[in-house]
Amino acid sequence: MKVVNTGVIGVGALGRHHGRVYASLSECQLIGVSDLNEQRGLEVAEEYNTQYFRDPQELIRRVDGVSVCVPTESHYPIAKEVLGAGVHCLLEKPITAALAEADELISIATRNSLVLQIGHIERFNPGIRAVEGLIKNPLFIESHRLAPYTERGTDVAVVLDLMIHDIDIVLHFTEAEVERVQAVGIPVLSQEEDIANVRLELSSGCIANLTVSRVSREKLRKIRFFQSNMYISVDFLHRDAEVYERIVREGKPSIRKMDVAAVEEEPLKLELESFVESMRSGRNPAVSGKEGRQALEVALRTQEQIRETRRQIAGKAGRSPL
Repeated sequence: MKVVNTGVIGVGALGRHHGRVYASLSECQLIGVSDLNEQRGLEVAEEYNTQYFRDPQELIRRVDGVSVCVPTESHYPIAKEVLGAGVHCLLEKPITAALAEADELISIATRNSLVLQIGHIERFNPGIRAVEGLIKNPLFIESHRLAPYTERGTDVAVVLDLMIHDIDIVLHFTEAEVERVQAVGIPVLSQEEDIANVRLELSSGCIANLTVSRVSREKLRKIRFFQSNMYISVDFLHRDAEVYERIVREGKPSIRKMDVAAVEEEPLKLELESFVESMRSGRNPAVSGKEGRQALEVALRTQEQIRETRRQIAGKAGRSPL
């Protein structure tokens, strides 16, 4: 099959790794990168033996598909240019800042038969891939995603920065609608919420309790699924999983650990390989624009509930909300 020409728009902390992976894939050619920071763009282009484009339109005209790895507020205008030019797009999460923007991007991609894949990278984590065939009708899901504070990602609240990963996983494995949202959160070091917790009640009867923090002393990224006869724990950070099943031994219930093997592979490489394969085959992407929109909708509902909770607490205390 023909080699796919690819590019990257935005080569900051994350985008430069998109360039690295594209440059390593035999089924595609990295045509170039574009970034507002010319020095950074030139450095990445030199590192991966490709070309720097000051104007992203120049890059867009030369590729079949492009990764868009810019700050969230620029997702919509740049992805719209990409799709409008008839180019496939891998758009980092969250899909956009607003639902109407997401709807328009999905419409353009559908109308032009283009791949619009959203960068919910935890779908490609070896830990989750090792157990995805075992997760069936979970009754309770609990996740903790904690990280030390950095400036990266603080252009949005922690719900859109970190929690949206776990929201996507919950929606993917339950295939259910969110019926009720209860959430709390506060800013600590930035102008947006840095710590948040949400309880999601889903139409399947499942309850999901998700906690995130970007002001933690240590990193932790775990999610646990509780089912009628099974407990599944996935460690996203260490890319592995543990599974325990309920069995009956000599007429008595017991717990047995199952053997699961997580194949060590880089999630970003798997994600970009999937994107390239969708471009070449015409198959639906692993994480579609529609799924990205669903995760965004729940994240925005969570943010609004957090702010409503803060208003209520502030009202009772007779002060303005943070």
